[in-house]
Amino acid sequence: MAANSRTAARKTAARTPSRPTVEPETTPAEAQEIEAEGHYITAELCGEDIQIIPPVAWRTSWQRMLNEGNLDGFAQQVFHPDDYELYLELDPTILEFMTLVEEAAARSGESLGKSDGPAPSSRRTRRR
Repeated sequence: MAANSRTAARKTAARTPSRPTVEPETTPAEAQEIEAEGHYITAELCGEDIQIIPPVAWRTSWQRMLNEGNLDGFAQQVFHPDDYELYLELDPTILEFMTLVEEAAARSGESLGKSDGPAPSSRRTRRR
């Protein structure tokens, strides 16, 4: 029984972190801006070049805005700040806006289509 308590003590000690945790110096919003800064691709909207964050880097909340039709909120998140003002001036149609999003996806090598989901298992399952 003494061996079991020694083994348990060793396992507990192994799980204890050896390094102290460091508090982050930036807020989540600042980290998000740092991550997005300088990572833009260019796509065309109404004949004008717009800098947009590639779809692979979009936050889930941004994608939700797009799906819900909140185009202004979505644009404010993914467009370069200077280009957001241009977007407001251009006042694109929904078709023009969606063409921009599709072009951005194509340029970044991403597809915005629906996912097929996981592949079905090739193993047969037996009912009991």
